[in-house]
Amino acid sequence: MISVLSGKNILLGITGGIAAYKTTYLVRLLIKAGATVKVVMTPSSREFVTPLTLSTLSKNPVLSSFTNEDDENDTWNNHVELGLWADYMIIAPATANTMSKMVSGNIDNFLLAVYCSAKCPVYFAPAMDLDMYKHPSTQYNFEQLSSYGNKMVPAGTGELASGLTGEGRMAEPEDIVAFIEKDIESQLPLVGKICLITAGPTYEAIDPVRFIGNHSSGKMGAALAMEMASKGAQVILIMGPSHVLTDHHLIHRINVKTAQEMYDHVHENINEADYAIFSAAVADYKPINPADQKIKKKSETLTIQLVKNPDILASVGAMKNRPYLVGFALETENELEHAFAKAEKKNTDLLVLNSTRDKGAGFGKDTNKITLIDRNQKTFVFDTKPKTEVAKDIVNEIIKRTL
Repeated sequence: MISVLSGKNILLGITGGIAAYKTTYLVRLLIKAGATVKVVMTPSSREFVTPLTLSTLSKNPVLSSFTNEDDENDTWNNHVELGLWADYMIIAPATANTMSKMVSGNIDNFLLAVYCSAKCPVYFAPAMDLDMYKHPSTQYNFEQLSSYGNKMVPAGTGELASGLTGEGRMAEPEDIVAFIEKDIESQLPLVGKICLITAGPTYEAIDPVRFIGNHSSGKMGAALAMEMASKGAQVILIMGPSHVLTDHHLIHRINVKTAQEMYDHVHENINEADYAIFSAAVADYKPINPADQKIKKKSETLTIQLVKNPDILASVGAMKNRPYLVGFALETENELEHAFAKAEKKNTDLLVLNSTRDKGAGFGKDTNKITLIDRNQKTFVFDTKPKTEVAKDIVNEIIKRTL
């Protein structure tokens, strides 16, 4: 499953406590989540876990001073650039000593200089013995750090290095990652929203081996599903035959083949949706009587009688209490004229127009070129982009208009 940490730059600050040994596991979990990790250590933390281990796991050099102490000619490590590089900073373990310096601004090592330069959210995971944890100065520091905007990962209760049992044990690495993921997700703009998306082609059987279909790959709809999920929405993705992957814990995928199956699943789920995006290339017609057995080649011509499939977009557009509705129009000529007519007829809030005549647009490609048409028939033209970027443009426009 894709994590909200995927593609993010994470600074891990390690201070001098026995719990530092757990950071090897934390680095591995962050890498597994898809993050790029750089490690900054206080000098004393090197006594508990080696920089070699952490640099091997993170695949980045580990820093603990402004210069490389083993090379007098080494360049200065820029704490400001490092602080700006990070999307998130995690200080784990956060000892009582380091937290007091974070509160007072006492910058006596490279890690504290990076912390004070960071523009990103900072999470800290306290780790210390029971009496230290309960001391009024420590409790005060928790409050002060939180008042600065830092997020505290609650310490656990259990056996401590002193042999005592109680509060102060650093949260386990998997709990730290889960806490951060949950906190990030809670701040996403579409948390609590449900989005229904249709994607891919539909296949209408002629006989057991042949069908009427189209060249849609499902890439655009999959990109939209991933983008909506990345913004915190629960996504119901109703996908026609497609090999495109949509691996995200907020996406519930329903695989279908025919237009009727897609129609049925849309109407089973539409009432709970806040948004509906219909990007599927649905077959307009289907054979009235599909053959039970493979049709043999007996004559020079073959006539197949077709009947209209249900119009999924129009059926939702006609609903009294419908979700915010986004439709797609793939045109080959008179694009704007046909798109304006479709937007009005299907009662869409937003219509995404793409033309087969535009270079980089159409079925099967990794790129697309779109024009958005709103309810007032105003048009917004976008450049040719990868479909993942096109999905961001569409979702950003939806958020802009609804939140």
